[in-house]
Amino acid sequence: MSVKLTELEKNILKAKGLSDEDLDKVLKAGVNSKNDFTIIGDAATLVSLTGIAEDVAHAVMAWATGNTGTTAPTTEFPTSITVDNPDVVYCVHCKTKQPSDYKSGNLCHACGKQAEPTNNCYWCYASGPGKFCRICGAEFVALSEYEIAVQLKRDGESMSKIAPTIKAMSQEEKEQLLARARK
Repeated sequence: MSVKLTELEKNILKAKGLSDEDLDKVLKAGVNSKNDFTIIGDAATLVSLTGIAEDVAHAVMAWATGNTGTTAPTTEFPTSITVDNPDVVYCVHCKTKQPSDYKSGNLCHACGKQAEPTNNCYWCYASGPGKFCRICGAEFVALSEYEIAVQLKRDGESMSKIAPTIKAMSQEEKEQLLARARK
């Protein structure tokens, strides 16, 4: 039986944790080239053929096959996919789907609260449901922060930065700005 593992390949196997005794076990198991590791397939089979340590077998197989186990493709799919009409409305409180005859401002049939609260826009002063103004596109802020948003607009803040700025403010900063707005 002629050994086809090169001296470099043997040194790499030793660097992966094989001792001289382990290398002899691998050769006696019939591994004559790097391609033979692909026939073995996995570290568990290598351990059962040679009796080497499991962590060493994993390192050897990762080198020989190029499969480190971190780039394996996933075949997981979501258990269910729901495709809704874009006109479907869900209650913001209980997440219940509203009936097809739902009109903006109606109460939720499940929890009794306003399913889609109406918000006031600090930018164009329109009102409407949702998270963004349907007229100008500004992100709505909480009713308690409306005056702060209007003050930031007066101060020259851009429409796209007002809502994130308010979210990043501390309560003390909000109170100071609110006091300045009410002067």
